[in-house]
Amino acid sequence: MPRASRRYQEIADQLRDLITQGGFRQGDRILTERQIAERLSVGRSAAREAILLLEIEGILDVRKGSGIYLNRTDTESLTRDVNDIGPFELIQARQLLESAIAGMAASTVTKSDILRMREALDMERASIASGEMDYSGDEQFHHLIAEATQNSILVDTVRDLWEKRARSRMWARLHDRVFDTDYRLRWLDDHNLVLSALQRRDPEAARSAMWQHLENVRVTLLALSDDEDPGFDGYLFDSQEVSKAFR
Repeated sequence: MPRASRRYQEIADQLRDLITQGGFRQGDRILTERQIAERLSVGRSAAREAILLLEIEGILDVRKGSGIYLNRTDTESLTRDVNDIGPFELIQARQLLESAIAGMAASTVTKSDILRMREALDMERASIASGEMDYSGDEQFHHLIAEATQNSILVDTVRDLWEKRARSRMWARLHDRVFDTDYRLRWLDDHNLVLSALQRRDPEAARSAMWQHLENVRVTLLALSDDEDPGFDGYLFDSQEVSKAFR
């Protein structure tokens, strides 16, 4: 059976139609991300993912501090990677799954698990101090929390999420727009809060700390990768509503 299109792909197709109907010419500055979100009645992160896709396909050119430009007038899709994922779609999935995993791990974590997690955070801290863009300590920390559940299915699930991130051209393009790396220190603080909750063997605190960490990741990437207005808070995934449903 053919793979169902992802939501951001459907929105990208709607954006193509919007560009065609707008009569834009090659080199023209088109609508802003805010205007695109409003015209298509979607959240800002959904619009961001659609723009990222058309940017990868060579249709749009996003210039930091300048706007979004039409790179070519032929808006028909080039060969599309149907296995790619929207970065905010991925963060939402991680927020739901990894927060639950952290809550479970708090009941099963061992002293050895805690020691290995501390080593992972030491790796992350050293990478930040050296200025290297090495996220291996960050990734290892999340993997170790899954391993602490002693459930191989959950371990495989977390590994698959991170592998999807590593393969995603959209995720890589999003990070191309991020120049301020101070967020890594804030995320390290988040990790320490998760570790503290695990050490106390407090499932609710661990779940909440991981949920908040990934919420901080989402908000940070939305703000830092915004070429127009970092203060805009119209998102595709309302974390409060998702949180209520999850509980």
